[in-house]
Amino acid sequence: MSKTVVEDTKTISMQFLKKHNYLQRGSRGGQITWTRSGMWGEHKSSVGIHVVIMNIMYLRIYYTQTDNHTQEKKDFDYKVQIVTTPCNYGGVRYWFVCPLGNKNTGELCNRRIGTLYKDGDWFGCRHCWNLTYEARNKNRRNKYHVLFSVLDYEDKIIKLQSQIKRKTYKGKPTKKQMKLFKIYRHYDENEGTMEKLMKLL
Repeated sequence: MSKTVVEDTKTISMQFLKKHNYLQRGSRGGQITWTRSGMWGEHKSSVGIHVVIMNIMYLRIYYTQTDNHTQEKKDFDYKVQIVTTPCNYGGVRYWFVCPLGNKNTGELCNRRIGTLYKDGDWFGCRHCWNLTYEARNKNRRNKYHVLFSVLDYEDKIIKLQSQIKRKTYKGKPTKKQMKLFKIYRHYDENEGTMEKLMKLL
């Protein structure tokens, strides 16, 4: 069974929230709309969002979805936790916490991610949805090589975050924490590249 590609999913990214001033302290609501072209013309879909950046931080997502087979309408309204990590040059970096869980164990994913993807009923991380990128089928030496770098940094961040038990030792960042800061820096340098390239696919 082939994997779903990211380009065929709906996404909500921290970059989008930052660009549209949702990450300023307070509470802000709005809407995200996606337009897709097909053989029957353009199809639009949207979700309502509400972002709270206060002592408690979260993204609330709400939408109505129609089952293609039964035509039954289902309403969804849930929150995705937002957390921050410090930047080594000051300030903080915002992340979503994946709200999806393992059906067999009941354990929540809880990965810190920069983008949420919707392949089924809910938004979650690309690992839980087992998504791939159409661009991965292309030559790594072409213009998409920066995209692969961004994906690699994202995977390294998730792996290293799970390994770090102590962030500091005697008042100084540990070696693993310093390594994570370095990866964060590379990730930040490529911020926005992923979405820009996806639009070109």
